[in-house]
Amino acid sequence: MIHFKAIGKIMGALMFLIGVLMLPAVFFSWIYGENSTPIVISAAISLFIGTIFYFSFAKYDQLIRKREGYLVVTLSWVIMTIFGMLPFFLSAEVSSISDAVFETVSGLTTTGASILTDIEAMPKGLLFWRSMTQWIGGLGIIVLTVAIFPLLGIGGSELFVAESPGPTSDKVHPRISETAKRLWYIYVGLTVLATLLYWVGGMTFYDAINHSLTTMATGGFSTKNASMAFYDSAFIQYVAIVFMFLAGTNFTLIYFGLVGKFSRVLKSDEFKAYAGALILLTLVIFIGILMRSDYPGELAFRKAAFQVVSIVTTTGFVTDDYTQYGMGITFICFMMLFLGGSAGSTAGSIKFVRHVVFLKNSWLEFKRIVHPRAIVPLIINGEMVTGRIINNIMNFLLIYLSTFVVGALTISVLGYDLETSLGAVATCLGNVGPAIGKVGPVDNFAFFSPAAKNILSFLMLLGRLELFTILILFTPFFWRAN
Repeated sequence: MIHFKAIGKIMGALMFLIGVLMLPAVFFSWIYGENSTPIVISAAISLFIGTIFYFSFAKYDQLIRKREGYLVVTLSWVIMTIFGMLPFFLSAEVSSISDAVFETVSGLTTTGASILTDIEAMPKGLLFWRSMTQWIGGLGIIVLTVAIFPLLGIGGSELFVAESPGPTSDKVHPRISETAKRLWYIYVGLTVLATLLYWVGGMTFYDAINHSLTTMATGGFSTKNASMAFYDSAFIQYVAIVFMFLAGTNFTLIYFGLVGKFSRVLKSDEFKAYAGALILLTLVIFIGILMRSDYPGELAFRKAAFQVVSIVTTTGFVTDDYTQYGMGITFICFMMLFLGGSAGSTAGSIKFVRHVVFLKNSWLEFKRIVHPRAIVPLIINGEMVTGRIINNIMNFLLIYLSTFVVGALTISVLGYDLETSLGAVATCLGNVGPAIGKVGPVDNFAFFSPAAKNILSFLMLLGRLELFTILILFTPFFWRAN
């Protein structure tokens, strides 16, 4: 039996928290002399309904099991979307509910795809809330609430298991709430440091804090129509590259690095694959740019490194239109949409740990064929990977690619060309942002029909919660009583 009243209590706390997180946007509206009413009303609605829900179910303290954990996580992202879209819709800056939902889901899932055609004309307070949605979704609102819910008498272990991205189980502390807190300390600390460096580099404080929020979230929302290309500054762009790289790194490894346990970082097979792939891809794109442009060496390298790190970490910032360098580079950039950063990072897509397991297991399969009676274990980070984890990863890859194919087919049936359909679905499912076709790095998603936007919004949620968390709710045995 599912404990719906305990879930209602959690949803109430979440609604209240969303209302609190809207308040900084009100502050920026006041500073810039804008009409703050839409954001104030949105915050008030979230706080009011959240308070009613929480105290209506406050006495219910049933244990949150794994089944409730998956339901809570999915409902949490639905709730965040419903209340998060209110400032967009009430301000009338976004014309339809489907547009408001798309922009909000894109923010919360850190995809960065946008339906806004003139970002710089948007109110400052609303743009800040737009950036905040990515920062909230970056490490996961559930990780934040896991750190806070123990104060409310709500257990969080199953929520963390359901929401935390990737198949790894490394913990920085045996208590799940302490793990969540330490991850958020790192997340907040890096966000503050990025803000200061952007500010020193020449951004206004408002732009610096917005871009730091979306950099650490690997989200890619910008306050400028031209994204990071607006800032013709090597310092700012290199700062972005460094922090995008860190945001795409397993936060557990960052913690181990900060406390001096460098051996844990160096023995990580995923980190070595992640860093190695970024270096190799940067060199390939760098050579391609040199061959097809007259950029000087440093600028060509910076453009190559920026696009590679931005796409692989699923951030989606733009300093150049990579589709202008020919079909070869365009195809490589499209394939990068399927890489993703590290498990346990704020990045989306498939994640490098799955690629590493898949490639190593495929290579070992040749050895098993030659020596059918031999026991040939798969070793990752010095430890044997169990058959259950291998099976889970293989199933994930199959479902991910199947979802991509079905999604692209669906969008194309709605009347869009194949290149655009493939690009839109790949970038939304991978939570990246820019893609190919009519949704390239200098385009947006405003031209899609409401039906297409709703499908793409669902794909963004599906990708952010790594498929199983949502799809398991559509299975009959999930709802059967134990």
